[in-house]
Amino acid sequence: MNEENIITSGRNNPLIDPILNIWHWEIPLYLFLGGMAAGVLFFASLYYLKGREKRYPAAIKYAPLYAPIFLIVGLGALMLDLKHPLYSWRLYTTIRMESPMSWGAWTLMLVIPLSFLWAFSYIRELYPKIKYPFKWIYKLEGLVKDLRRPIAWILVVYSIILGIYTGILLSAFNARPLWNTTILGPLFLSSGLSAGAAFILLLSKKKKETHLFTQIDLMLIVIEIFLIIHMVMGYKASTESQIEASKIIMGGDYTIAFWVFVFTLGLVVPLILKVLELNGKRIHKALPSLLVIFGSLMLRFVITYAGQIT
Repeated sequence: MNEENIITSGRNNPLIDPILNIWHWEIPLYLFLGGMAAGVLFFASLYYLKGREKRYPAAIKYAPLYAPIFLIVGLGALMLDLKHPLYSWRLYTTIRMESPMSWGAWTLMLVIPLSFLWAFSYIRELYPKIKYPFKWIYKLEGLVKDLRRPIAWILVVYSIILGIYTGILLSAFNARPLWNTTILGPLFLSSGLSAGAAFILLLSKKKKETHLFTQIDLMLIVIEIFLIIHMVMGYKASTESQIEASKIIMGGDYTIAFWVFVFTLGLVVPLILKVLELNGKRIHKALPSLLVIFGSLMLRFVITYAGQIT
């Protein structure tokens, strides 16, 4: 039996454009892990430079042990997405100042080894029973300890670049109107810093440190809420293509995912819980922190998937 198909439009037609979603779970996972690692490394280097090593051990010593893991897993997810991963080295044969992809590649090239060195310099201090098999490793450890301050200065700058680049990478795609907004860079940066602060809170055992990072995370959540509202208002006051694109999170397929999982559970609920906590109410610190991390992850998934559909 023969079937006749009448094609009236070439847009979004599976017979002509069989694949519209070229990025899958690997990309938002990479953006999330890179953002959270950037947040952890920023706070670690910042408070080290402030001389708060003993006061904030979770931020400076414990949390950064996980940053290299986040970055390597995220990079692994990125490699899975690449069509020809063996040719990824070509990104490092040139520097294109106008390309967010080039900025990201070179930033990762610098941040990943520095994150390993930072963690390496503290690992025996935190776990003194660890013994290295070769003497040269102990000498290297001593050298890295002496270089902590210059490493911290580099990380405090490049962790910000890493955090904001994940949003700029998407906003550079002019053909995707949901992504084509300057808000994405600051939004992803504040979201990454918030996830980093939340992760530090999960590890923190000192009251002063917990209080400080609860305040920091509260401030970052308020900033995120402001940026999201500003982004939506920008869509509504922009071109017809962006007005149409914004409908996907304003009554379309991703409305529940964005406003329930990202905005409400990932921002508003943790905001309320943290305000109650700072006012003396007994709130388990893990709950708002896990919600913040979940919201940060969902933000990347929703924006990445919804943006491709538009």
